[in-house]
Amino acid sequence: MKVVFLTSEMYPFAKVGGLADVAGSLPPELKKAGAEIHVFMPFWSRSIDPSKFEIADTGVSIRVKIGGEELGSRVLRSSYKGVDVFLIENEAYYGREGLYGTSEGDYPDNAERFAFFVQAVLEALPELGIQPDLFHVNDWESAMLPVYSRHVYGERYGGVRVLLTIHNLAYQGLFPPEILPRINVPGELFHMEALEFYGKVNFLKGGIVFSDFINTVSPTYAKEITLPEFGCGLEGVLKKRERNLTGILNGIDTEVWDPSKDPSLYHNYSISDFRKKRPLNKKKLIREMGLPLKSGTILFGMVSRLASQKGLDILVRALEELASGVDFQAVILGRGDREYEEKLAELAERHPERIAVRIGFDATLAGRIYGGADVFLMPSRYEPCGLGQMIALRYGSLPLVRLTGGLRDTVVPYDPEKSPEGYGFAFEEYSSEALKAEMMRSMGLYGNRRLWNRLVERGMKLDFSWSRSAREYLELYRKILMA
Repeated sequence: MKVVFLTSEMYPFAKVGGLADVAGSLPPELKKAGAEIHVFMPFWSRSIDPSKFEIADTGVSIRVKIGGEELGSRVLRSSYKGVDVFLIENEAYYGREGLYGTSEGDYPDNAERFAFFVQAVLEALPELGIQPDLFHVNDWESAMLPVYSRHVYGERYGGVRVLLTIHNLAYQGLFPPEILPRINVPGELFHMEALEFYGKVNFLKGGIVFSDFINTVSPTYAKEITLPEFGCGLEGVLKKRERNLTGILNGIDTEVWDPSKDPSLYHNYSISDFRKKRPLNKKKLIREMGLPLKSGTILFGMVSRLASQKGLDILVRALEELASGVDFQAVILGRGDREYEEKLAELAERHPERIAVRIGFDATLAGRIYGGADVFLMPSRYEPCGLGQMIALRYGSLPLVRLTGGLRDTVVPYDPEKSPEGYGFAFEEYSSEALKAEMMRSMGLYGNRRLWNRLVERGMKLDFSWSRSAREYLELYRKILMA
């Protein structure tokens, strides 16, 4: 089985969001499981340091017409964990400071940049001697591939199957219809059953309509996006494709996220000795964050983008109400919307004995929060998959989540009557009152150390490895090819 995997970012070459982690972890696992897989991504010359990676010129050069002008590209090759990674070079498009835009907004020529990328891959494959059985494309940046493979390169690729993975439906790639002739897409595809979306061209919709199969990064999110609340305007299109829509949970790199080896931790530990060593990590984390040591007090932790999607509006209100009379401590690390950065900083200033906040991102401190917090907070408004809850469980921090998307698929809330096999805390209604109530419930349970440690041990035993996800993807590939 030959698979060509298109991604706009990939760890460790270039990363903006979670897609890079998926692209860096899934293809190597697919190769281990027996697939022949080739990854293609843009050569982000400002982000990819040639001194850190072995990058060679394949000798293949291709040309793609954009706006009536033929633009050239070399195809470079590197590798990661034994997987070939081909890099599409075009300095004008991919030699910029940011991958998708600047702090001022998206680059205005993003349609051309990613249309060039997709067409460059299709032009390069024959020159590289690669004849794929299946294309696996990711998010709007490569979602137009089935549009091109069927309607522009049909003679060459018309029979090659396409899987589209949606990592976050909120990002769709919307552009004015005048862009179509510039990027070599037939104008007759601009209608509501194809690319048209409220008067604009929608790249992600093109992938949804023309791919053979679609998946999201969790089973629950696959169901949610067919509903108006989560469908971002595309729920009707997705509902039509429901028979060809599924969800596969992301995994985590268990070699990177391993509390027995993680160099960021003050003390490494495993499932056999966490009872003794985790409390030492908690004490040192509290000291590092400038909070007073309090015996028997629960410590909440959060590592997140500070945005409304992540539940920051209800979290701020819940912390404010609890801080006036409840004994707890919380450490929060993240950056994002200025509104929430300022509100959290104000909270920490008013309650220095209970709340500590670090604005920014610090990988070392993130690991220490996973390894020291008793409860890890993820009160998300929506969450396609979420990785924080999986890492937290592996590190022995019990997740407290809102039941949405991948959080619903990965966290079983502990209830002595309804779910005695559970290992976390959860709430359904998106409100500060529901979040506060579940935080109070976790505080009540925290006093029972024997039971608490049983829940921690249960969570640490769970398998969230990419090898599990890769097996599911291989099964899906086979299903698509046999259809």
